[in-house]
Amino acid sequence: MLVSICTIARNEEGYLPHLLDDITKQDFPAGQIEVVMVDSGSKDGTRGIMENFAEKNSQFYNCTVTENPGDNQASGWNQAIRTSTGDIIIRLDAHGRIPTDFVSKNVECMESGEDVTGGPRPNLPEKDTPWQRLLLSAESSMFGSGIAGFRRKNEKKYVKSMFHAAYRREVFEKVGLFNENLGRTEDNEMHYRIRKAGYRLCYDPQIHSWQYVRSSVPGMMKQKYGNGEWVARTLGVCPGCLSIYHFVPFAFVLAIIVTTILAAVKKPFLAITMWITYWCGAIGMAVLAVKNEAKHICQLLLPGIFFLLHLSYGVGSVVGMTKMIKDKFTKK
Repeated sequence: MLVSICTIARNEEGYLPHLLDDITKQDFPAGQIEVVMVDSGSKDGTRGIMENFAEKNSQFYNCTVTENPGDNQASGWNQAIRTSTGDIIIRLDAHGRIPTDFVSKNVECMESGEDVTGGPRPNLPEKDTPWQRLLLSAESSMFGSGIAGFRRKNEKKYVKSMFHAAYRREVFEKVGLFNENLGRTEDNEMHYRIRKAGYRLCYDPQIHSWQYVRSSVPGMMKQKYGNGEWVARTLGVCPGCLSIYHFVPFAFVLAIIVTTILAAVKKPFLAITMWITYWCGAIGMAVLAVKNEAKHICQLLLPGIFFLLHLSYGVGSVVGMTKMIKDKFTKK
């Protein structure tokens, strides 16, 4: 069984080498692994890292470097799928890491009869410092990141979506490729189509991978803003692939706007109630997030970081909702 490990990257010279090193350490036979690397117009040394890896790792069945013909993740993944030749296709983010048994565990799960497999994908700090551990706490907390199953479930079950998933080639042959009109949410929409086609996404807690947390608050805010924007824009394309929790930050921003207006016309009760409730929740969840961590004064900033992440996601959702409505009217 040939396994195609696919990754796309843009300006990831700081992270990609770690993932590629993990790929070389897999306990699955290298002769049954194909590595497909897609460069998305990088301006740093990413393309060179890919080409150097392909040149020096002849132990694999094949190593290919190709170019993303489009300008988003979906077009990059589609290029990887078209280029690959494996019976199983694995998607790995350039910010990710995998253990030595990642490929073999996916194959084992596939051989039991599954068509799409994956497992928990907790986060990693870029460096082991108090500040980086704080950002990890913010991203790992249910209050900071949401309730997506791939972050923390520990039982084998079927789920709606997953990260760093493996797919039988026949799945893409039946349901088609990623929607290149979407950004950030292309996997949600793809997994929705996969489920509608009758396939199931098997979440196996024995299949582990990791994802690096953004290394700064502005970086995390930019990521959350983009996530919020594309969740809202996807509502006009495939509302069924989204869940209600995706829109909680959107509702939060609307609540800020409405209660602020009410407070301005001398009706402050709802504003006072909302902010007391929010900050009590943020402080309480911050305490829970760091209760088992070594204590550091920077942890006092965690409630504020939660707020910035929620605000960024919510503002992105408002902008995305505006763009989605505009696109609907433009098409008409």
